[in-house]
Formats: sequence, C-alpha cells, structure tokens
Amino acid sequence: MKDPVRNVLFIMVDQLRWDYLSCTGHPSLKTKNIDKLASRGVLFDRTYVQSPICGPSRMSFYTGRYVSSHRSTWLFVPLPLSERTLGDYMQANGRDFSLIGKTHFLPDLKSIERLGGLKDPEKARYAMEGGYENIARDDGLFGSGPIDTKYARYLREMGYKSPNPWHDFANSAEGPDGEILSGWHLRYATEPSRVKDEHSETAYTTDRAIDFLEDKDDQPWALHLSYIKPHWPYVVSAPYNSMYGPEDIPLVNRDISELENPNAVYNAFVNREESKEFMRDEVREKVVPVYMGLIQQLDDHLGRLFDKLEELGRMDDTLIVFTSDHGDYLGDHWLGDKELFHDPSVRVSTIVYDPRPEADLTRGTRNEYLVESIDLIPTFLSALQFPEEQEALEGRSLIPLLHGEKTQWRELVFSELDYAFHADVRSDLGRSVNECRGYMAFDGRWKYVFWEGLDPMLFDLESDPQELLDLGKSAAHMDIRTQMREHLFHWLRNLKDRITVDNKFVEDWRETNIKIGQW
Repeated sequence: MKDPVRNVLFIMVDQLRWDYLSCTGHPSLKTKNIDKLASRGVLFDRTYVQSPICGPSRMSFYTGRYVSSHRSTWLFVPLPLSERTLGDYMQANGRDFSLIGKTHFLPDLKSIERLGGLKDPEKARYAMEGGYENIARDDGLFGSGPIDTKYARYLREMGYKSPNPWHDFANSAEGPDGEILSGWHLRYATEPSRVKDEHSETAYTTDRAIDFLEDKDDQPWALHLSYIKPHWPYVVSAPYNSMYGPEDIPLVNRDISELENPNAVYNAFVNREESKEFMRDEVREKVVPVYMGLIQQLDDHLGRLFDKLEELGRMDDTLIVFTSDHGDYLGDHWLGDKELFHDPSVRVSTIVYDPRPEADLTRGTRNEYLVESIDLIPTFLSALQFPEEQEALEGRSLIPLLHGEKTQWRELVFSELDYAFHADVRSDLGRSVNECRGYMAFDGRWKYVFWEGLDPMLFDLESDPQELLDLGKSAAHMDIRTQMREHLFHWLRNLKDRITVDNKFVEDWRETNIKIGQW
C-alpha cells in the first residue's frame, strides 16, 4: 500500500500556450523554475482542455466532467447546483481546498433561490465559491468602473489611489502628461504598467500563497493557486515589458491557403476584431514580446514560491500540478485570442510532481499520452487516497503514469465550444443561440471538428502538424470524417448523467416488494 501525499498544490495560469515554455521548446523564453519542476516530475505536453475558453474549461477542471456533462458552457453560465466540485470532494474527506486567485466560478442563484436559499452560513460560504475556501479570490478582468476586491484594497494601501486601481494602475501604462494609457488597447502593450513588479497581480498572488504556506505550518493543506496572467490585458510591469523584443518571437504559423474557401465558423472568427488586429505584424511585434514578459514574470515569482516550499520542507510531501486553462492564438491561423480547436488554443502543458519514491522512475520525462483536464481531480483524490466517485468523474488518474505502471490509456480526447454569446459570429452564420455548438475529437493523428448544422473541419497532424490544411471538405477523406464522427457521437452517448445516485445503489437495487409479471 502506497503512502498518500500530505498536501496538494494545484497551480493554474491563464491563457498560457503549451509551447511557450523553454521545457516545451520555446526558442527564447527561459522559464527556469517551471523547467526545474518538470525535471523533478513528468511533463504531459499533450494535454487537451475540455473547452478552449476560460469559464467552461475551468468548470471541467473543477468538476472532473466534460462540458456537456456539467453544462456551464461559457463564461457567464453558472455551474448547476447539482454539480460537485474539487472542493466538495475534498470536504467530504475532511479537507478544505483553499483558493488564491481566479476561478471564473458563478453560483447557480436561480436554483438556490428556488430551493429557498442556503440556510447554513458555513455551507453557503463554500457553495458561493464553488466549494473552495476563499483566501484571496481575484478573477481580474474588470472594466474601468469602481471595484472593491482584496487586490484593489491592497493596491490602495500601497499608494495607488483610484476607484479602480486594477485598471488604472496594474493594467494600464502612463503617458507623458500623466494620462492613463489603458491596457485594453494593444498599442500600449510595450509600455510598463503603473505598478511596480512587487505590486503586480502575479506578485500579489504569489505573496498570498507564501503567507498561506507559512500560516499552515505543519497542518496538511490543499491549495488552488490560480494566476490571472498571461491573459490579456497584455501589459506588464518593468523590467518585463522590455525583456523581449520582436527578434525573440517565433514565426507566425499561418498560410494564405487557410483563407481560401474556408470553413464557415473558422471564417467568422477570422473576421472578428481581435483576429484582424493580430494579422498585423505591428501588433504581433508589440504584443507577443509582452506576452512573453508576462510568462517570464510568472516564472520568476513561481521561483519564490518553490523556494519557500523547499525552505519549509514541503517539497518532500506535496503533490504539485502546474497547468493552464487554455492557450492563445497570437496571430497563428489568422486568429487572435482563443476558442477554436487548433493546438495553440486547445492544447496546454501539464506538469505533475509527485514527491513519493514510486515516482522516481519517471522523473524528468515527457509523457506522450493524450491527457485531458478532467484527469486532475482523479489524480488528486488518488494521491491523497480519498475515494473516487465513479458515477460522476469522467477523467482518469495520472498516478499510474507517474509511477511507471503499465495501463491501458485513452485513445481520444474531446473538447467543446458554445459560441452563442458572439452575436457577430451568430449573425455571420445565420445561427440562433441554440445552434452554436462545436465539438472536437482527436486521436493523436486526426483532429475532427463537428459544427452543428455546418461543414466540419479535419486535420491530419501526422502529415500537417501545423494544422494548415483543412480536410473538412476533401472527398478523399470522407471515410476518416465518418469514422471520427462516430467516435464523437459514441462519446456523447456515453457521458455520465446519472449522478444523483452512486453506482453501488444501482448495482444493489432489487425489485423486492414489487411483483411485476408474476402469475
């Protein structure tokens, strides 16, 4: 019987591409602290998120379930009250899962009100935060109006006086006459933010995590440390704003042939403003170096955190996971931001460090299995030796892979998109809000994308690893599309929807006092 790990540290960053780390081959970035974690653990750089946009992706991380199962399909769609989260699973085993940073969780207020509210204040406190113990939640991404978050109050205490210091200082630069140059405008990306590095969102989040570790002393703990960056606004404090230049960025991955007779949904996203801007070399040459600076800043502050773990002796008894909720196109495929299913958007790198001796065989290796974000909850529960609830969880524990055990692994990964909130895309395609769904199935070679009511997409990553040739209309590939479509719908038909009773209840049920069909 293996000993359980004592603590869990679940680090998530926002909008980090799988290939923007030096350990995954970036030619200019030097992410030495993240690389060191990879050298002590296993790098799963073929991790696919269950939706390539923040909210639904995170809800899959937090529930261990696909988007069609948990039904929080986009940013402003609350997670249904019936869904259990990572925090709920931990509390059922006597352990809080604490939160510092971003979650995008929205409570299901309609269901709460329908049931008469949450009467128990203690349970209500957790339910309103997705099951987490809120230490310092900060979702970021505010407009320019007044805000009163913990981070905003901190900035004011540090002398950044404003109704909204998040926007006016942390995510804006300053003009020659003291005017605010909003970070929402890409043209100001190379200017330093108006806060010192030690007061940035990344530094603040790291400081709160270090405080948490010191306060816990020798108590077992579990922490979700969730950074807002390198998600836009693309603005960073000095010296990170000028650490990289246009000469440091990889060549853009796109080809003019992608725009010739394109898939309709892809073309609608190409026509969006963020895509039009990232088509311009001027924008990429300003923004991508700053995106890299944000990653460098993250790596440096994670170094402080890892040093504290070493100092406290916690590297000896803590399972650490590092990952991202999705990627960023940065102009690849003529697109900006994320949401579609090319690798720059839907693929992330996951690093798992298991301190136990059983993991010694795999340390410093890269694992090529197809991994999904829903695999993390089973991994945490397995590492802590807490029971898994098989009726709901749809992922698989990574512990057997970390321990070098032979195991039959999945052959396909899946992802989903609800693009209904984009009125311009709906208009371009003539779709109603109930007709805007897309699904991806990927088997390691063939990536198939099904768009409801519209032509599919298909890429052969063996012959076309850059995903530049869409075979969605190729007559020669009709059989492949049919096969991949069947894989997709087999998966949809087998999602776990019987979650209000456990599997044992079903297996043990007997028709005891009801006699049906007897003579």
